[in-house]
Amino acid sequence: MKPLEIEVFQCRSDNYGVLVHDPEAGLTASIDAPEEQPILDALSRRGWTLTHILTTHHHTDHVEANLGLKGRFQLEIIGPINEAVAIPGLDRSVEDGDEFEFGGHTVCVIETPGHTAGHVCYYFPDDNVLFAADTLFALGCGRLFERPAADMWHSLQKISALPDETAVYFGHEYTLSNARFALTIDPDNARLQERVREIEATRAANRFTIPTTIGLEKETNPFLRATDLAVRRNLLMESRSNEEVFAEIRKRKDSF
Repeated sequence: MKPLEIEVFQCRSDNYGVLVHDPEAGLTASIDAPEEQPILDALSRRGWTLTHILTTHHHTDHVEANLGLKGRFQLEIIGPINEAVAIPGLDRSVEDGDEFEFGGHTVCVIETPGHTAGHVCYYFPDDNVLFAADTLFALGCGRLFERPAADMWHSLQKISALPDETAVYFGHEYTLSNARFALTIDPDNARLQERVREIEATRAANRFTIPTTIGLEKETNPFLRATDLAVRRNLLMESRSNEEVFAEIRKRKDSF
C-alpha cells in the first residue's frame, strides 16, 4: 500500500486547507472545506480530483465551500452525526468509534466535543496521521463555544492516547500566539523554550508550523499538561482537579 499524499495550503486569513490523496485508489479528500478557490488551486497543482470532504464540525470557516465543491465534483461529504443538521450537503453521518475505508486506508472517527458539541477528528492508524481541526492545535486547543471545559479535557485525553509519533494536522495557524502564551503557563519547560525559538524562526520565514506530533504536544502544549506538577505550581492549583486546571488555562488563553 502506497502512503497517503498530503497537501497543505492557506485558506481565508488563517485556516489551513488540507488535501489527502490515496495514489493507488485515485481518491482525494479535503479535510473540511474552508474556501473554494484555494482548494481548487491545490487540486489543480497536484492534478487530483476531489472525491470526499471529511467535515469535522459545523463552523462556517470549515464548511463554507461544501456546496460549491459538491456542485463541481461527484463527491461524498462525511461529517459528525451530532451536527448533521448544520453541515451543508452532508451525505453520510459518522459517530465516535466508527470506521470506514478511504481507498486502502482505514479511517477511525474520534468524537471530541468541546469547541463544538459534535466535533470529530479523523485518525488514519495505518498512516499515523490525525486530522484534528479545531480540537488540538500546535501548542493550543480550540475555544470552548458549545461544551464545558471538562468535556474538552476528556476529548484531549482521547487524542493524547494515540501513539506519540502520530502526525497532527490542525485547522488554524495560531502557533506563534499559542507559543507565547504557553511560556506564561510553563515557563521553566526547556523543551518548550526551544520549541518557541524554532516557531519564531519558522514564522519569520513565512513557513507553516503544520504538522505537529502527539509526542511533541504532550511535552510542550499547556492544554495537555494540566497534570504536570510544574504547571500546577505555577498556577497555584496543586490540589485542584485536572479539569479545573485545564479550565483555568483555557480561561487565561481567552484573554491573552
